[in-house]
Amino acid sequence: MELMSSMRFAISALTIVCIASAIGTIVAQNAPPINYVNQFGAFWAEVFSSLDLFRVYNAPWFLLVMFLMLASTSLCVTRNTPKMIKEARAWRMQVRDSAFPAFRQRFALQAVTVDKAAAQVEAIGQWLRQKGYSVREPDGAAAGMPVMVAKKGGAGRLGYIAAHLAIVVISLGGLLDSEVPTKVMAWWWDKTPVELATLTNETVPASSKLPQSTPTYRANLLIPEGERSDLAVINQPNGAFLLDLPFELELKAFRVEYYTTGMPKLFASDVILRDKQTGEVKTTTIEVNKPLIHKGVAIYQSSFDDGGSALQLLAHPIAGLSREPLNIDLKVGQSAPLRGGRDTMDLEVNGFKPINVESLSDGPGRTDAFREHVASVLSPAVNNEKNASLQNVGPSFNYKLRDGAGQAREYHSYMLPFELEGNRVFLTGMRESPDESFRYLRIPADPDDSLTEFLRIRAAMDDASARVAAAAAFARAAAPGNLQEPLAQSALKALDAIAQGGLTNLATIMEQTVPEAEREKAADVVVRMLSGAFWELWQAARQRDGLPRLQATDESQTFAQRALTAYSDAKLLETPLLVTLKDFQEVKASVFQVTRSPGQSTVYLGCLLLVLGIFAMLYVQERRVWIWLKTESDGQAVRVAASSPRQSLEFEREFKSLELDLTSHPTGKAP
Repeated sequence: MELMSSMRFAISALTIVCIASAIGTIVAQNAPPINYVNQFGAFWAEVFSSLDLFRVYNAPWFLLVMFLMLASTSLCVTRNTPKMIKEARAWRMQVRDSAFPAFRQRFALQAVTVDKAAAQVEAIGQWLRQKGYSVREPDGAAAGMPVMVAKKGGAGRLGYIAAHLAIVVISLGGLLDSEVPTKVMAWWWDKTPVELATLTNETVPASSKLPQSTPTYRANLLIPEGERSDLAVINQPNGAFLLDLPFELELKAFRVEYYTTGMPKLFASDVILRDKQTGEVKTTTIEVNKPLIHKGVAIYQSSFDDGGSALQLLAHPIAGLSREPLNIDLKVGQSAPLRGGRDTMDLEVNGFKPINVESLSDGPGRTDAFREHVASVLSPAVNNEKNASLQNVGPSFNYKLRDGAGQAREYHSYMLPFELEGNRVFLTGMRESPDESFRYLRIPADPDDSLTEFLRIRAAMDDASARVAAAAAFARAAAPGNLQEPLAQSALKALDAIAQGGLTNLATIMEQTVPEAEREKAADVVVRMLSGAFWELWQAARQRDGLPRLQATDESQTFAQRALTAYSDAKLLETPLLVTLKDFQEVKASVFQVTRSPGQSTVYLGCLLLVLGIFAMLYVQERRVWIWLKTESDGQAVRVAASSPRQSLEFEREFKSLELDLTSHPTGKAP
């Protein structure tokens, strides 16, 4: 008990809380795990996650420290408050004149007659009363005891009490608004979290639904335009609770305004609120920092999302001889089965954004983060650029391809091409799990800003007979008759290696078959041979489709090289289909944060107590003054001493002023 109620223990707990609060302020809380992996690296992200630094305010250790600080400060206040109040009210009449030499602030007046000494004491009392002191003259003071005692600033001790009590009140308010009451109520009501992916509004189990009487919560509510809902989501580490709200909220319209860069400038929701109990109807607009408050429940405009937009998709084969796309119409959140031969998979659309603002600048001395993000299929990065120019690159959507075993890969694809490094490209990213970053495939756009030419080349590369014909055509154009056959065979081997495993496979074959000393020279020959054969393959594919051969210009040669790289990268991604967005009909949804914070007023009260307490401690200084009459051989001398817990220049000046006034008016008529 002595340890818990000590100031040292309370300050130690407060220090830990302050450090944890600083971490919670600097580090984004409750973000997707991949964000932390990108920011801190896989190792430190795992370490910080194990310490719950990404949800620090609801971490068990933080709540424990908060409870210990609350208990320690409460015990400290309980133990010391009576002593402080008693000390503030005490007059300390028993201070003898023998203690006079021990005071730092003291002076003595010369010995005078008894009447003049009494007049001087009265003048001192008058001066002290004018300065705001409370003065007491004990009746029949014994020898050596003070004949007058004065004090002021006793409220300074109340400042200590108020400041410590403020910590108790604020901590209590913080605990009231934390997850602790929700978890206690969930345990009391025997509620368990549930996976949202398995639910619909008609199948919400009672075991995961919290009642309207839940004392405190911070929940999310997503409502598409034209729809209504009375169920909010309280996310948990292992699922979510569904909260039954005391009202039903309908989203009439969602409005968003953008800056010229495409960044959101303002978004607001026109809503209708219907109270379940009274039937009261409110029609209003919720904006950022302009919440709707109804019966203690605050509804904030948090963000916006997709509300089930209708997408027109094209599923392009990325392997095999066929290149005819499959037309698919899906809404965000829906899925469709895809069957090809013995293989069966499901296409699941799980996200859509009509506007994507990315940094595409090439400022001097600056590496553009978004370019790094899509620079290769191997090493994405995070866009932390603060001062780069931003640009809207158009719509994008997310989808998953799930095989028969239930394994899924997630894809992120942009609808429109945009310029990177002087070339127009389509971007499609893939990742194996949500904990990974997307690895982007950059597909060159043809002069019509389409995928037609690349898909034509892709189908030709997967056709063995087309590769044989292309190798032979290259050999005929590049070598005399006796060298055409071996050159054609070499070119065919290079094309076959690319078709089987991309440029990585070709490099592996060269490492296995070419001595190290000759690899550099051989690589130069193979690259020129591969480029020529690939060019012939492309031109042959165009002729089969009734199109003329292209002139070997710098633009067409560059396109061929980038198409070859994209074809090779597609082998690394091992994706069976390339799904692109043809058209869409957007349906907006608004995301609200619904909160009930009974501890809010408690925290405000604590903040008020803290301000008053600190003000009292800093500006209300306790001061005490004692006056003795000392009988000497030539009369009575007046001794005056004063003390204060904190010595200050102001107090020294005040006491010096008293001394000067009395010494300049020895008769006792001090002003």
